[in-house]
Amino acid sequence: MRLLCCLLFCWLTASVSGQSISGTVRDQQTQQPLSGANIRLQSSALGTTTDINGHFEFRNPSKTTISLIISSVGYCTTDVLVTAQSSELDVVLRPAVVQLNEQTITTTQRAETPDFVRPEFTSVLTKKDIRQRASRTIPEALFGMTGVFLQKTNHGGGSPFVRGLTGQQTLLLVDGIRLNNATFRAGPNQYLTTIDAQSLDQIEVVRSTGSVAYGSDAIGGVVNVLTTSPQFSQKAGFTGRLYGKAMTRDMEYAGRAELGYQSRVVAVLGGFAYRNFGDLIAGTGLGRQTPTGYNQVSGDVKARVQVSNRYVATFAYQDVRQDSVPLYHRVKLENFRFYQFDPQRRQLAYTRLEGFYGMRWLESVQVTGSWQRQIEGRQSQRNGNPTVVSERDGTASTGLTLIARSAPTTYWTIQTGLDYYHDRVGSTRREVNTVTNVVVNRRGLYPDQATMSSLAVYSLHTLTFNKLTLTGGARYNGYTITIPEQTVGEATINPSALVGNAGFSYAVLPAVRLVGSVQSAFRAPNIDDMGTLGIVDFRYETPNSNLKPERSITIEAGIKVRTGRISASLLGYHNRLTDFITRVRVGRDSIQGYPVYLKQNSSESFIQGIEAEAEIEVVRKWLVYGSLTYTYGQNITANEPFRRIPPLNGRVGISYQPATSIWARAELLYARAQARLAQGDKDDNRIQKGGTPAWQIINISAGYRFQQQMTLSAELHNLTNEAYRTHGSGVDGVGRSAWLAVLLSF
Repeated sequence: MRLLCCLLFCWLTASVSGQSISGTVRDQQTQQPLSGANIRLQSSALGTTTDINGHFEFRNPSKTTISLIISSVGYCTTDVLVTAQSSELDVVLRPAVVQLNEQTITTTQRAETPDFVRPEFTSVLTKKDIRQRASRTIPEALFGMTGVFLQKTNHGGGSPFVRGLTGQQTLLLVDGIRLNNATFRAGPNQYLTTIDAQSLDQIEVVRSTGSVAYGSDAIGGVVNVLTTSPQFSQKAGFTGRLYGKAMTRDMEYAGRAELGYQSRVVAVLGGFAYRNFGDLIAGTGLGRQTPTGYNQVSGDVKARVQVSNRYVATFAYQDVRQDSVPLYHRVKLENFRFYQFDPQRRQLAYTRLEGFYGMRWLESVQVTGSWQRQIEGRQSQRNGNPTVVSERDGTASTGLTLIARSAPTTYWTIQTGLDYYHDRVGSTRREVNTVTNVVVNRRGLYPDQATMSSLAVYSLHTLTFNKLTLTGGARYNGYTITIPEQTVGEATINPSALVGNAGFSYAVLPAVRLVGSVQSAFRAPNIDDMGTLGIVDFRYETPNSNLKPERSITIEAGIKVRTGRISASLLGYHNRLTDFITRVRVGRDSIQGYPVYLKQNSSESFIQGIEAEAEIEVVRKWLVYGSLTYTYGQNITANEPFRRIPPLNGRVGISYQPATSIWARAELLYARAQARLAQGDKDDNRIQKGGTPAWQIINISAGYRFQQQMTLSAELHNLTNEAYRTHGSGVDGVGRSAWLAVLLSF
């Protein structure tokens, strides 16, 4: 009873303490008030938005000095220090033409930090970028970003390569929650397409290892997809958006409707989307690729409740379903009558409670509980064979994460946390003879009811001095993986990993910073590694439970430059991979016409590269930009190139970017030929003999915003009708085409 009274007293104290913070946000050039600007307390979800007069007001839960993060689409994000003596704030935002090194990011430290001062290198797509480009899928939105390469096994897929790695070695997150699970495959996958591209607020790609912050799989990098959060408002009311997009030659018809409600203590935003993707029509000499089209339905809702001055609760649910998604290369090259994913579905529900305390050793706490389910159905039938094979794999994941943020001194910040995830796999296979109607149930691709659990503790530290920023951290991760294998009996392993990192960022000039870091990373073997039995890509895999974690050490160094009109970065890195899990040929046997492989910790490799990018405001509102990514990989053990290494690639462009109204962009994307092939690349029927040819495409896009109520966007894509294929893909790129998108807001 005494404890209950103490907790009640603390809750009431939290509800009534603090002071009122208010102010006005204006455009630096026009001095006009900005409505809809976001005001948020740093390292918390507390905050609000400005009204039609640019005014805001909310309660400060602490009497100490705090930092507000103020942002608006098309403007530079700014920090404002607020003390107990602060009066009405007058905040001026500068229109943002140059965005490189200007972003506030959350992924590197699991807390908001300025991108420019961090040792890591990131690529960011803002809400403005996402709306203007109106990409068909999230992987296609990443196409052309520095340090990121896109592979498409099928039109419904899209797997980002970060520093030469993808699939199991690149970690995907949704609102900071792991999308990777126990059945993520080696090599490219399609799971990032199961997030609605028009439901996003920002995409952050950390082009560096991220195991200390997030655990397994973050060897190449981390892709964090941040969905739009509803904002609190001093004036209660409803908001809404209607979005529609059409593409030539029936390649896309898409629509999304959103409805939201905002008030001082409750904010809700929900959306529903339907997309019809027709067959992909490629460039000169290739034409329509049938079958490649499919349908997608999605819905999502997110609600935030300001429980008190200190606490904000978030409730979110996402549901995406794709139907009849063909694998074109299987039909075209492997004698299948049909081969498709049906359904491909992802569901995510999570609850997050954030509390702000303002104490040195406990500034804030965030607790997130999540549930996620991925279902992948596969149906196939070979030509001349009466048997239809239906497979279904389902993975249910539950998670619990805790992050405590501290600021013991003005120059030292700490993020300490616990992560727990548990995956359970269900897998079935059903064969139906269409002539005799005989049904045979067999073992699925994975052992049915296999489980994988992980528990981790970590701590991330940042020391910020006048010119020098130092970072460091460590994580210990333990796993329990159980494989109830029917053929060789049940197997349980308990791998673990201890990883750490250290980095620096030094300002040799206010606009120039030298950065560098050393980071270790790991990937625990998952159920796909240990329990796969069946046809995967162009091979037949058999189970192996005798595996241990992959490990890597990355060393990187570079330079960042940021002035009012010029921003640039240049870096080099070397990633050493040991105990890498690879497929090893088992004798010369074959099953169902496919060679037999077994996964083993048998490879030592390295990947190294150079990444460069720059943005220059040549004249007011006109931006010239460009990037280049070079990746080189070598499998030391096999004395051959590392598999699927992307070729030299990049982009150059020019854009007109005022803060409001009209915008325009012309862009060239390119990739050199890739002829350095591993034996696995040579055996891959998606890669033509001798390697993937070079290509370049030109896109022109533009848009106009009418009085904040309606926005038109359009693009002419691949003007020269170039026939091209990104390295390792199973479909070719889209040929000459155009699309038009309309966004209505109220």
